[in-house]
Amino acid sequence: MHIPDGFIGPGVSAAAGLTAVGGFGLALRQARGYLTDRLVPLASLVAAFVFAAQMINFPVLPGMSGHLLGGVLAAVLVGPWAAYIVVSIILVVQALLADGGLSALGLNVVNMALIGGVGGYLIYRTLLRMTGSKPSSVSRLAAIAAMLSVPLAALGFVLELWLGGTLNSISISSVLWAMLGTHLVIGIGEGVITFFVVAAVMRARPDLVYGSQGFIGSRTEELVP
Repeated sequence: MHIPDGFIGPGVSAAAGLTAVGGFGLALRQARGYLTDRLVPLASLVAAFVFAAQMINFPVLPGMSGHLLGGVLAAVLVGPWAAYIVVSIILVVQALLADGGLSALGLNVVNMALIGGVGGYLIYRTLLRMTGSKPSSVSRLAAIAAMLSVPLAALGFVLELWLGGTLNSISISSVLWAMLGTHLVIGIGEGVITFFVVAAVMRARPDLVYGSQGFIGSRTEELVP
């Protein structure tokens, strides 16, 4: 869901921008610890795939669209912090191409990279703990986490709109139901795509899939600075 310029007030936009920049610095530091030479080419491929997938937009509100996020897909394949970097770079490029506003870039990074990517990966890890650590469950649980991450990111936007929205004529409750309804549908598509992509990589090179390594606990500490 790309937020355009002027949709959210300067105060909330600035706070989101600082959060996004701080998160990017943290992501660089955290990803450096596990992003090996073998994972860098995969991260590049993931970035290209997510960039292409985000080009498919669905209208949600006047001037704003929804689309696939790709955060959980990237996080399961190359780790949550590398996913944060990948999605952030994609959003910067898209903002320069007028898909999402430059002043709203921090908001979009928070919603899609932080909430959708890192938050979605935390959902994935939680599901692993609840269901057991079997490699065969990676693609299925990644799909569920991806599906849930989309409405979760949409809720992030609704909160930002409530805190600093500039369009007083829009009802927050109507926006909430419109965002959840649209993004629950988008989430289903995101889950299906995530399932097939992760399953394909698991069949070909399971050793490269970050989310399949060190089940239950051994990777959790890398989410904490």
